[in-house]
Amino acid sequence: MQFLGDTLPKIAAEKAGIIKEEIPVLIGESQFETKAVFATKAKAMNSFIHYADDLIALKKLKVEGEPYAVFNGNKLLFQDLKFPLGGSYQMNNLKTVLAASVLLRLPIDATQRGIERVILNTHFAGRWHVLSKKPLTICDTAHNEASLNYVMNQLKKMNYKKLHFVLGVVNDKLIDDILILFPKKAIYYFCKADIPRGLEVNILEAKANEIGLVGNSYSSVKEALYAAQNSATKEDLVFVGGSTFTIAEVV
Repeated sequence: MQFLGDTLPKIAAEKAGIIKEEIPVLIGESQFETKAVFATKAKAMNSFIHYADDLIALKKLKVEGEPYAVFNGNKLLFQDLKFPLGGSYQMNNLKTVLAASVLLRLPIDATQRGIERVILNTHFAGRWHVLSKKPLTICDTAHNEASLNYVMNQLKKMNYKKLHFVLGVVNDKLIDDILILFPKKAIYYFCKADIPRGLEVNILEAKANEIGLVGNSYSSVKEALYAAQNSATKEDLVFVGGSTFTIAEVV
């Protein structure tokens, strides 16, 4: 928002700058607020727009972790696509990758192999990343309203006795708008990532306390995580979040 604008249409207008003359464009997610912006730019550039959520459908399975059936219209692309990345929001990213594969006419077997080996091939980390299982400790780099809403909703669906939340943010975020998204029924471990942009922990704790987020402050991210994991029981969940820089110190 600091650089691109404070509304979805303003941000979309900046993003639409990637649309090139007579080159097809793939947009990962269709949104009412942005469609007209992209359509206007595409028309001016004589470009054709594709939306991933129009091209790809994933069959919803009852058991988490099972392979996905993937459809392009009525055509079955994959019957048993395994997707190793956690986080409900990754379904939008998966659709975008699959749509790009269809438009580029990439070999089906190569696409499946690449998706199923994405962690091994890229060392992808930090997005719904399980750090340990005893206690269950998850981190995620979500740091804006859209991504945080996905993550907080997924947390609500999980079973645990207590939630221990390690939280560190940067100082150029609209902190009041972000903090209201975090659960009040959690024990907070406030910290500051070891970078100049990190928000001072005393400011973070004071701001959090104002809206009912209660906990203690720690001198580092690792100290906060250590305290959280030592306080948690095997029935609890430890979550680390708030900033990419916070996550970088624990993965």
